[in-house]
Amino acid sequence: MTFPGESPEYRAARDRLLGQEIELRRATEAVAAARRELPPGGVVTEDYVFQGAGADGAPVDVRLSELFAPGKDSLVIYSFMFPRHAGDDRPGPASGQTARLKREEGPCPSCTTLLDQFDGAMEHVTQRVNFAVVAKAPLPRLLTFAEERGWRHLRLLSSAANTYGRDYLAQTADGSNMPMLNVFRRDGGKIRHFWGSEMLYAPTDNGQDPRHVGTLEPLWNIFDLTPEGRGADWQEQLTYA
Repeated sequence: MTFPGESPEYRAARDRLLGQEIELRRATEAVAAARRELPPGGVVTEDYVFQGAGADGAPVDVRLSELFAPGKDSLVIYSFMFPRHAGDDRPGPASGQTARLKREEGPCPSCTTLLDQFDGAMEHVTQRVNFAVVAKAPLPRLLTFAEERGWRHLRLLSSAANTYGRDYLAQTADGSNMPMLNVFRRDGGKIRHFWGSEMLYAPTDNGQDPRHVGTLEPLWNIFDLTPEGRGADWQEQLTYA
């Protein structure tokens, strides 16, 4: 394969890179296969009660077991850092009711960016698996921000009254929220934990971020295709100038 005007040096380097990309594809497939072959995870011993919006918009209790639709035995839960991590000093929303919150009580810009992307994918995702977003923020705050953000497809739940986040690594010992993603599996009459994005807590090499959900996020993967890459200082924001 060649592209118009390319040099022999470019083609030789591109062919070497293509070999690396093929090896990455093989590794990605192997990791996915190994994940599917995990032995049964731990049984979830508590049917956590979340708060969500009912058909009429009023708050209703929703149990973990009720997040499994008929015929769909896998459940993905993303833990939205709302409130954001205590050390996050990026600006909060510039308008709307959420802008009235103290910055430390507001939503995480990085989580928000990821959920912007998830919202667009949900009509496809939920054809095969159950998906929910949970946050420690009270439900009215969560739903207000979702409306301000224009989210239409995400299932949003408050975990303010339960210990789900603490139990499944979405909170640190000091109570800070963390952007953990967990997958659960309905196995007969039991619900088991299947997988969690534990790379969030794993050591990283210099210059790397955790990338614990990196394969899911179009934004950063698109940047990786460009000469500029991810950029040393660029950060997601709730609004841009």
